[in-house]
Amino acid sequence: MAKRKTPASLQVRIIHRYLGYFLSGIMFVYALSGIIMVYRNTDFLKTEVVTEKKLAPNLNDRQLKPIFKKGAEVLKKEGDVVYLKNGNYNKKTGIAIIKKMELPFILDKMEHLHKANTNSPLYFLNIFFGAALLFFVFSAFWMYTPKMPVFKKGMYFTAGGIILTLILLFI
Repeated sequence: MAKRKTPASLQVRIIHRYLGYFLSGIMFVYALSGIIMVYRNTDFLKTEVVTEKKLAPNLNDRQLKPIFKKGAEVLKKEGDVVYLKNGNYNKKTGIAIIKKMELPFILDKMEHLHKANTNSPLYFLNIFFGAALLFFVFSAFWMYTPKMPVFKKGMYFTAGGIILTLILLFI
């Protein structure tokens, strides 16, 4: 007895469904971290972490930049103490107090996964996830035949989504 051939649209539906279930956890992480990253230039959900470092004495402003990073802007100097945007440095003793706003551990890990690049050992997961999302985009068009009313209605939603995307890209 010969096996019946499964229609391509049914095969795509099956792959789409199980890939969706498989990726539901990582989609949750990317969605949540993406929302949180909108607020990355604020202190939303962040707590202040203060560290004390022993540096070489008598460092100049340029030498302090890599240590204090974004907060290396000098606000004032009083005697041996240099007050910066995110801490202070004592030129005589070399003691630096650095203040940094950080997300809670798990949210920080989510954000780093979301922003992974080729310097990260997990960047291949971002490539796989991006490819899977592209599959979702294209497989949605093979789930129903073009003759079906749900496909035609879907084309209106597709057009609306494309228009919205273009508006968001150019505002």
